[in-house]
Amino acid sequence: MATYITLVNLTEQGARNIKDSPTRFEAYRAQAEKLGVIIKSAYWTTGNYDIILTVEGSEEAAMISLLKVITQGNVRTQTLRAFSIDEMKGLVSKIS
Repeated sequence: MATYITLVNLTEQGARNIKDSPTRFEAYRAQAEKLGVIIKSAYWTTGNYDIILTVEGSEEAAMISLLKVITQGNVRTQTLRAFSIDEMKGLVSKIS
C-alpha cells in the first residue's frame, strides 16, 4: 500500500460549518475504509493548512476517496505521495 499525505484547506462553506468538521471527517473515514483506504492520522492544524491527513491505500482508492470528499464543497486538498525510509532505500539502491 502506498502512503499519502493530504493537506486540507476548508472552503468558505467548510469554514461556515466548522462545527460539523469532526462529523464530516468520521463520514469520510467510513467511506474511505469501504474503498480500502486506511486513515493513519488526522490533525486539525494552525497555519497554512486546516487539516493534515496521512492515509494508506492504492492510488486508485485514495484518489476516489478524495474525489468523493471534495465534491461536497467543504474542502480543497493537495495530496503528496510519501515514501518510508525502507521504500527510499530501495529506490536509491537502483541509482547507478
